[in-house]
Amino acid sequence: MRGWQWAVRLLTRQMWFRAGLFCVFAVLLALASAFLGHTISYDFAAKVGSKSVDGILNLLASSMLAVTTFSLTAMVQAYAGATSNITPRAVQLLIDDSTSQNALATFLGSFLFAIVGIIALSTGIYGNTGRVILYAGTILVILFIVVTFLRWIQHIARFGRVSDTIDRVERAATDAVRRMMQAPRFGATDSVSVPNDASVIHHERIGRITHVDLAQIGEVADAIGANIHLISIPGHLVDPAKPLAWVRATIDDDQACLIRDAFTIEHHRTFDHDPRFGLVVLGEIAARALSPAVNDPGTAIAVIEAGTRVLAAALRHRPGEEQSPPARVTVPPFAFSDMIEDVFRPIARDGAGTIEVGLRLQKALAALVAVDERASADCRNEAQDAVDRGRTGLSSERDIDDLSRLHHTLWSKGVAEAS
Repeated sequence: MRGWQWAVRLLTRQMWFRAGLFCVFAVLLALASAFLGHTISYDFAAKVGSKSVDGILNLLASSMLAVTTFSLTAMVQAYAGATSNITPRAVQLLIDDSTSQNALATFLGSFLFAIVGIIALSTGIYGNTGRVILYAGTILVILFIVVTFLRWIQHIARFGRVSDTIDRVERAATDAVRRMMQAPRFGATDSVSVPNDASVIHHERIGRITHVDLAQIGEVADAIGANIHLISIPGHLVDPAKPLAWVRATIDDDQACLIRDAFTIEHHRTFDHDPRFGLVVLGEIAARALSPAVNDPGTAIAVIEAGTRVLAAALRHRPGEEQSPPARVTVPPFAFSDMIEDVFRPIARDGAGTIEVGLRLQKALAALVAVDERASADCRNEAQDAVDRGRTGLSSERDIDDLSRLHHTLWSKGVAEAS
């Protein structure tokens, strides 16, 4: 995805964008009646009874203002609840929710349509034939409001709840996995080695990478006739001391600037191209649920299952042609060991004293090995860490024996099937 496409995508996800578009449409619909009125015959206008449009618009304006206020209040309450009871990092997914944005845009646009219609009617610019167009537009807006309101009633019942937020984070993380340039790498994280004769590109800003314009970097690589090797990828924290990329060729300041500008740096991580961030947020949800103040192991188990599905998608991921980087650009893969730790390490730490969580965690790690045996070493290390924490955190000897027995069954001679 090019940089301008990424910027447009971020723009269209802003809450004000859809509301603004619908408001513009509503104003145009209200004013179009004055210019299209000549297409309606006077006799037809007299039969339709469009004089009642004044009362309908007044009713629409008063009711839509109340509905808009109610909807905005419900959304703000959902954001506040997610911030305090789930995790602040998941709130962005609620803000980006298309159903709530469409509902707010519809109600606000309908209110503006009614206000503009009332003002225009008071000036007398419509006439009897223009009122017919306005009457038809009002009926259309009311039908649209009814459909949107029915969808909004069903949606608001789950919006911002724990299960709904877990599902949203899982979908966002899975989508990010499907956008990965490479399949995950197994084993310990390798240290980055840059040749002494290489030209290294740094960034002046400090922040998180949210997007990389690989096409722009590929154009620079073709121009200099050398491969460009990325070191930093979406999710990484960069600063002037950390390199972004290196190339074994001489590059001028303009080419270095093009490479640097291909990296979008923001203050906060985003879900789109950073699957590890989605896993981190899932881990935070489980950690909050396992805190003594909440004590909700069921939510932690739901997070384990969601995280297992995301990690399984990463194991099955085979980049297609549309995900592949340009020929002269190399992109480092995500380390699978890091992805496992992002979601399961907080659960193993905070759920060490809960036997149900410990057992489910062992089974989840075993399930990942069944998906791809190359993940065996990484999963085994995490399973051993979890069982060690469980032996320390559990107060019941029977629980410790059950956890140790399951761990031995699953990992002593490879991974067996577990239900």
